[in-house]
Amino acid sequence: MAAELATITNKTEDVVCYSPMMITTNGVWQGENPLDFALPLFILQLTLVVILTRILVLILKPFRQPRVIAEILGGVILGPSVLGRSKKFADTVFPIRSVMVLEAMANVGLLYFLFLLGVEMDIAVIRRTGKKAIPIALAGMVVPFLIGISSSFMLHKSSQDTKQGIFVLFLGVVLSVTAFPVLARILAELKLINTEIGRIAMSAALINDIFAWILLAFAIAFSENKNMALASVWVLLSSVAFLIFCIIVIRPLVGWMIRRTPEGESISEFSICIILTGVLICGFITDAIGIHSIFGAFIFGLVIPNGPLAVTLIERLDDFVSGLLLPLFFAISGLKTEISAIDGVGTWALLVLVIVLACAGKIAGTVLVTLHYRIPIHEGVTLGLLMNAKGLIEMIVINIGKDQKVLDEKTFAIMVIVIVLMTAIIIPIVTMIYKPARKFAPYKRRTVQSTKPDSEFRVLSCIHTPRNVPTIINLLEASCPTKKSPICVYVVHLVELTGRSSAMLIVHNTRKSGRPALNRTQAQSDHIINAFENFEQHVGCVSVQPLTAISPYSTMHEDICSIAEDKRVAFLIIPFHKQQTVDGGMEITNPNFRMINQNVLANAPCSVGILVDRGLSGSTRLAANQVTHHVAVLFFGGPDDREALSYGLRMREHPGINLTVMRFLPGEAALEDRRSDSRKSSTNNDSSVLTVVTDDDKEKQLDEDYISHFREKTANDDSVLYIERVVNHGEETVAAIRTIDHSHDLFIVGRGQGTISPLTAGLTDWSECPELGAIGDLLASPDQASVISVLVVQQYVGMGQGDHPLTPDSPGQQLHDHFNLSYHRTQNRGQQPQFHTQP
Repeated sequence: MAAELATITNKTEDVVCYSPMMITTNGVWQGENPLDFALPLFILQLTLVVILTRILVLILKPFRQPRVIAEILGGVILGPSVLGRSKKFADTVFPIRSVMVLEAMANVGLLYFLFLLGVEMDIAVIRRTGKKAIPIALAGMVVPFLIGISSSFMLHKSSQDTKQGIFVLFLGVVLSVTAFPVLARILAELKLINTEIGRIAMSAALINDIFAWILLAFAIAFSENKNMALASVWVLLSSVAFLIFCIIVIRPLVGWMIRRTPEGESISEFSICIILTGVLICGFITDAIGIHSIFGAFIFGLVIPNGPLAVTLIERLDDFVSGLLLPLFFAISGLKTEISAIDGVGTWALLVLVIVLACAGKIAGTVLVTLHYRIPIHEGVTLGLLMNAKGLIEMIVINIGKDQKVLDEKTFAIMVIVIVLMTAIIIPIVTMIYKPARKFAPYKRRTVQSTKPDSEFRVLSCIHTPRNVPTIINLLEASCPTKKSPICVYVVHLVELTGRSSAMLIVHNTRKSGRPALNRTQAQSDHIINAFENFEQHVGCVSVQPLTAISPYSTMHEDICSIAEDKRVAFLIIPFHKQQTVDGGMEITNPNFRMINQNVLANAPCSVGILVDRGLSGSTRLAANQVTHHVAVLFFGGPDDREALSYGLRMREHPGINLTVMRFLPGEAALEDRRSDSRKSSTNNDSSVLTVVTDDDKEKQLDEDYISHFREKTANDDSVLYIERVVNHGEETVAAIRTIDHSHDLFIVGRGQGTISPLTAGLTDWSECPELGAIGDLLASPDQASVISVLVVQQYVGMGQGDHPLTPDSPGQQLHDHFNLSYHRTQNRGQQPQFHTQP
């Protein structure tokens, strides 16, 4: 408990009073309140901050708001503006005596977060962005900075202890800076990160951040030495010297440390410990120089070379720092925010004026530059809105300004609200005003069957992990690329959108620069793309174009379908959500992959194949003369089976492919069951009989025509074996499938969704994965004796309103301008209405 120590020095009695707040408690059973002690109180505060922040993240998620909004609001709610208005809550949970511990931990978290931001930031991007980004970044800073100067005369009071010039500098930095991590998240949410406007915005934000750091350094130097002009000069000179020292001395030392690590081994614990200690040392040095300690941490992060060390640091620290420690900083900011200080209509009107002027300044400056580059004005306005993204850097600026007494209570509260509102309004307004123009015309070759044998075959291959690569490459290789019919492969690495900015940064990193991967995600992308480029080099008549889709799993299918539409592909390959185990079983890799597959099947603008990967003979050989595969196509009838046979027919052109086609025909018992069902349907609903029978007859005729075409084309081909099996029910179907030689590498089957057939009766009762269809699920089951890869095919049969995952103004809706679509009920997709294109 409280302890008093009296000491006598030179006959003068100095009483030193220790705070009654000790570190740990002896327990409630000793009659002690845990909240009177530092550690239990800090644990409670940290827990409360993290829980409230996460709750707000979930609440704001439907509104697609970035996480920084939830973190700032969480701090405000805990502060004197909301919960802190209760004196009992404030004195119990956030007593004044605990603020020092809380601020110290928050600043430690801030140091390491800015260190990681420096590690992730790639300054070389600026050299690769062309001429547009730098003028846009400068214009987006100059105009808001001028507005900040004019606003400062209204906000600055003569009673404030700071000079007008220093106040202008702080306010100008807050209004002109763009938060790169927040902007990257917003661009990903709006599906703009891979667009031209997204690339320009990210590049401009990076440049903007660099200038903001320079301005902030000046602001801090002058604010801390406001009465000493000579001292300010020494601060700036010392800062430049520290920067040069980091580049010339520290960077080579870190590089030497990395080179000492044997190739293939992980970075040692000792090296990581040295780096983490270096962050604190650099923070101490810059704080001693006279600029904030965050500069030391940020610069130290910038000089860390990209490579294994950077990857290790990001993977180990990012979640802990950004998820646990960083929210403390926003909580501290909230504890300093007193919204009630903004009193009177005039002050609130001034707040609205500052927000409007700041947003308008960014937009005006950006639009002026974009008009010079002949960018459409609506894209310029969108770019200007995006450049208004605020976040951590702005909060750091106003907190430093508050600590240096540059900003008073009212101005600080105004700036917090400005930051929140300017960031919060971006997504809703951009969504309303920016409708990406359709830059590609509708196309007819959306299926394998409709792709001409002498034309380019376009395929979109989705990849989750490098494990998906070998089998997909083997499948594409077996698809027989030729000079008459080359294959264009669009490889999309699917990356989950997380809270960290490092995932978005891979869009900017150029693989061919020779630099190591920045993080694990980029390392995986490099591995995937290298494999496909190697495939392109070794197999003729194949072109590979790599892409990256960064989205939440819930909307990832929108990116996939949009890319498929944009690239005019005929066939879309997606990996199954299960992978083979060592013992031959199947285990779920990620439940979200299944949701993506289901959404793609429901919304794809072309034919889709789900690939159940069982190695495809485990072959990774790329030379065409070495490939030998035995492929079996199971044909029951319907559009999906015709598409599966079309793909098999294409593969059959490959000299190393042996193709077996097994057609299943209904026996007498099955035909009798079908006639019985038709009579029952006739009794129940006379008006629907004609449609059902007509559709069924049409499909039968299409099946017969296509089988006849196939047999004519392969009549003299010894590599093709055609078999017909008469079956009456599901058990006979399974028995017939098991007669197929186990030496086959791949089964190709139609999904057959909605097809009601006695040939598969009973097979769906125990189906684990309906998205594969009855036969596909049977073949993918771990109970199967044979371990063979399976390609489950769904043919594209048309698109109608609401079928496309995008908005009513999206490409799916615009198809109505180019095709006459007729409403047509069909049994081949269950009872759902479908739309078919008329020739």
